[in-house]
Amino acid sequence: MFSRRVFSIASSSRATFRTFSSTQVFLNAGLASPKVNYEEKYAEKLRKRAQEQGKTVEQLRAELKEQERQKRLQKLKEESSKSTGTSETPRETKPSPNASSPASPAAKSTRKDSSPVKPLASIFNLDKILQTPHTPEQISVLWRAYHESRSGGTGRGFLCASLPVETYQKMLDVATKYPRFIIPVPRENAQVEEGSKEPAYEFYLMEWGFHGSPPEPTTSGDIFAQAQAQSKSSNPPTSTILFTPLQEYKLRTSFATPYLVVTHYTDLAKTHGLVLLRGEVTPAAASSPSVGTSDDGGRFMLSQQDAQLLAIHVQRFYLWNEGSEERATLLKTFHETPAEFKWEELLKHTSFSP
Repeated sequence: MFSRRVFSIASSSRATFRTFSSTQVFLNAGLASPKVNYEEKYAEKLRKRAQEQGKTVEQLRAELKEQERQKRLQKLKEESSKSTGTSETPRETKPSPNASSPASPAAKSTRKDSSPVKPLASIFNLDKILQTPHTPEQISVLWRAYHESRSGGTGRGFLCASLPVETYQKMLDVATKYPRFIIPVPRENAQVEEGSKEPAYEFYLMEWGFHGSPPEPTTSGDIFAQAQAQSKSSNPPTSTILFTPLQEYKLRTSFATPYLVVTHYTDLAKTHGLVLLRGEVTPAAASSPSVGTSDDGGRFMLSQQDAQLLAIHVQRFYLWNEGSEERATLLKTFHETPAEFKWEELLKHTSFSP
């Protein structure tokens, strides 16, 4: 059960809000620890290390943050791979000739770079996609059918979608400038202050990560052709978004476990004008409380509905178009002038129906 303190943030009282966020940890883009000012403590060491590497302190700090984020993502991938609840192993079914069948052994190669992202070829049979012409619509149907067959045919624990590369590029342009934000999720059964009629919310910190451009897929077995495709890739970079409960991140910082990881696969961006979205909800450990998992039997750290809600709001705040000016202003304020950021304004622009 969520603590009363966590949900006191939903109170209309500004004093109550300050009680929860006296350290203002989540109202600044850096989200520094409230206990120790590490920037002051290690300022001299950072400066010396930056000089040795020929970089600025800001560049070195950004690299260290990215390394911490990738370690968290890699740890989550390892934990997920050990769970039988979200196993990628397909059920015993009659072999199907379509592209949603398991990838061929040749395609199930491990990454040779440092990216923690699971290769698309280990999930989707790209060989069959390329051998037989497929339209973007057909690929979208196969992608959805594959994920709906997971978790014993329920699809629970996974999200999937496809979007035009132009749409993804617009979000990517914004995300590179503003890679962090907070998203509120309503909690109907949460403990709130006695007499309060205000709804309660749990806030999630979202963090974008970028992992380089994947090569354009090819069926050629020529390693030189593959290397050339890698070096000349015109695909946009693959990206991930980690969603972590704000209270969890506040307590454990880089050791906090993301409840949802969304990956944008751009392998087919150049060839088919399509970006494939895959969301993976973290399996709940046997000893973990069933937080937000009532509709999934307590198997996951986040319910399917809440996972969809978080994914939807990525586009609401990162896809800027006509009518999104106020949401864009909130995102900018969160990064550029965090002291002026008002969580009440955030609630006004958040729809709670996925």
